[in-house]
Amino acid sequence: MFSIIIPAFNEEDAIDSTIKQCKAIIEKCGDTQSEVIIVDDGSNDNTIENAKIAGAQVIRHPHNIGYGRSLKDGIMAAKNDIIIITDADGTYPIESIPELLSEYSKGFDMVVGTRSGKHYRESLFKTIHRRILKFLVEFTAGRKIPDINSGLRIFSKKTVTSYFNTLCDTFSFTTSLTLAYMMTGKFVKYIPIQYNKRIGKTKVRLFADSMRTLQFIVEAILYYNPIKIFLVFSMLLIFFAIISLTIAYFTFIKITYIFGIACLIASIFMFGMGLLSVQLKQIINRDK
Repeated sequence: MFSIIIPAFNEEDAIDSTIKQCKAIIEKCGDTQSEVIIVDDGSNDNTIENAKIAGAQVIRHPHNIGYGRSLKDGIMAAKNDIIIITDADGTYPIESIPELLSEYSKGFDMVVGTRSGKHYRESLFKTIHRRILKFLVEFTAGRKIPDINSGLRIFSKKTVTSYFNTLCDTFSFTTSLTLAYMMTGKFVKYIPIQYNKRIGKTKVRLFADSMRTLQFIVEAILYYNPIKIFLVFSMLLIFFAIISLTIAYFTFIKITYIFGIACLIASIFMFGMGLLSVQLKQIINRDK
């Protein structure tokens, strides 16, 4: 038994076929207790009407509030523990769900579809943007992550709800979910999937959503492994110190020498703050 949660915002052109594909998968699995839940995030087109006609359970937000909040509301409304999330725009291959379910049954905490194909690459700018965010998330988690924000994944309702207070309410929900599971030692499996052409227009605001993602990455570092952010600043200060002292050595400019020494002292102080943050985190966790 599983619940498929699909957030939707102005997806009237794709919602009907997405629901029908989900219902076909449920029928194929022979499971009458599974369900499809559409969370309409303030659509102003015929998304709700089309979803109801297609036979899905519909939760409606009075206005647009965010991708992550839609998923949270859908998860809370789900009657089954196994949660499958996907998008309503036709980009994710619904037919891959049985394969993901098969892997999930082996004991993984989360199974994620790793996107590939020409429709995923889209443009050079998006590719560079994804690589930067991927580097930051992998640095935070301390391990390789094939796809940091894929929207096709399976996990347990009971497990994911325990992370709700740390998960983003907007576009960065899947990124924050990835970090939460990785930073707390959960078992995560990645399965290659073919990413399809989007039906309709993208709702992603690249710059604004990227800034929010960066914000949540920093928050995740501070929450799960705070010493890393202090190490980054400490290394930067050492770098500036080396540059300044090198310049001072060759030019005898006094101010660069003073600046270099100040950066070295600050780097030691920053590293000490990192050690203190780790101790404070351990104390807080022990008190809990």
